[in-house]
Amino acid sequence: MRALIQRVSHAAVQVEGEMVGQCGRGLLVLICAMRGDAEAQAEQLAAKISKLRIFQDDAGKMNLSLREIEGSALVVSQFTLAADTSRGNRPGFSEAAPPDEAKRLYEYFADQLAAQEIAVERGQFGADMKVELLNDGPVTIWMDT
Repeated sequence: MRALIQRVSHAAVQVEGEMVGQCGRGLLVLICAMRGDAEAQAEQLAAKISKLRIFQDDAGKMNLSLREIEGSALVVSQFTLAADTSRGNRPGFSEAAPPDEAKRLYEYFADQLAAQEIAVERGQFGADMKVELLNDGPVTIWMDT
């Protein structure tokens, strides 16, 4: 699985003008299931993200995790993280998991993150979403299992 995580002051996602998910201080997690991924990758990534120490402590150092700050997460599916730009000018997405499998793993990942005692909201899989965020830092980290 691939994830692009952004430390945010707040984030929200809308579908057709309707708010479907939002979070306060925490993480926007853009997630993509890749061909060959299974539950093990989703579990590993959720555990890692929940413990990643990227929030500032009292000394101003990135030393606290999402769990430690009692932050929340907005999880949004994004198959374009699988983009292959090595040939030509049009990205290829053949390494992304097929839609049914990708949706199942996206939901499983979000459930696993919630099981780590994180408040989780979600985007809408497969929808044309409008994502708004205030990146804090900015801190943006690419993760790949």
